[in-house]
Amino acid sequence: MPKELDKPPLVLVTGASGYLASHVVRLLLQEGYQVRGTVRDLSNEHKVKPLKELCPNSRFPVQLVEADLLKKEGWDNALKNCEYIMHVASPFPNKPPSQEEDLLKPAVDGTLLVLAACARAGSVRRVVITSSIAAVHGETVVANDRVYGPKDWTNINSPFTDAYAKSKTLAEKCAWDFIKNLPEEQRFELVSINPGVILGPMLTNVVGTSVFPLKRMMNKTMPLVPAVNFYLCDVRDVALAHLKAITVPEAAGKRFIVGSESLWFQEMSLILFEEFVNQGYWVFHRHCPYWLVWLTSFVDSSAVLILPRIENVYQFDNNLMIKILKLTPRTPQKTIIDTAYSLIERGIIPRTKWYTGPKERDNW
Repeated sequence: MPKELDKPPLVLVTGASGYLASHVVRLLLQEGYQVRGTVRDLSNEHKVKPLKELCPNSRFPVQLVEADLLKKEGWDNALKNCEYIMHVASPFPNKPPSQEEDLLKPAVDGTLLVLAACARAGSVRRVVITSSIAAVHGETVVANDRVYGPKDWTNINSPFTDAYAKSKTLAEKCAWDFIKNLPEEQRFELVSINPGVILGPMLTNVVGTSVFPLKRMMNKTMPLVPAVNFYLCDVRDVALAHLKAITVPEAAGKRFIVGSESLWFQEMSLILFEEFVNQGYWVFHRHCPYWLVWLTSFVDSSAVLILPRIENVYQFDNNLMIKILKLTPRTPQKTIIDTAYSLIERGIIPRTKWYTGPKERDNW
């Protein structure tokens, strides 16, 4: 987008203080857009102050407004004069919820609240929703050598589909249905971004749920590594995909799987070990057997989430991301190493006396 325009488009980013959303906000500001972000509580300085400091030299300072996915109030005000919406906000648990509704209600009802407000606003041209590969294939069983693509949907009725995958699938499906059923005069374009497990440097001290396993590897609270495989993506690539989703005309009406490749926890731990062992960090990389993960699940609820994934390999097709969005993902090695350096630089992992710091900073 040309930065010399007098009136650049106004973009709303929901859940602006989140791990991914903060990257989206900063990238938009850097590109010269006007950005409005929603937060649940404007008086929460822990969330608000870092947002205001994301891009101090931007042409337009970020605007912040209060809005909650569980409340109708505030959304009409948040959407006023916005041309583009990036609906990033959605709960991502690090342990199973006590009841499914804790995830389903904000994900599904929240999405419908935002889309209904978009329809009323009259100014919205395109909405980008942050979905997940969990909406493409969220069951914890896989077909041998199956590669899942944008035409695939998670079976929400499967006993192997957890509450998070169900929430992302229902939220995305209700978004596509909402657009389909809108009167022509109110209709706007929709794009879905379906990222894998998001890693990468943090712009605030909010540690994303997906970053916790790497944090545990770095602080030695994961003494053995379970045989768990994840399809990874870089938070910077996902933010860029959101930007391209509003700038590439051909993106309208499509689902984009964003990611690089599938990696085992053990491969991740070895990448960290090789990078940081000479800087005074010991990263365990010995295999953890299934039975031990099962026993651990009785005292650590986060183990319940990974137990059904053990030994399964999940593969996804990111060709649309490359061909239409022209986005070449970072390597998982770079993503993992940059994540760890970010944890150290922000004081979340203590520095050792041998710590040398990152060799370069790629947009973080």
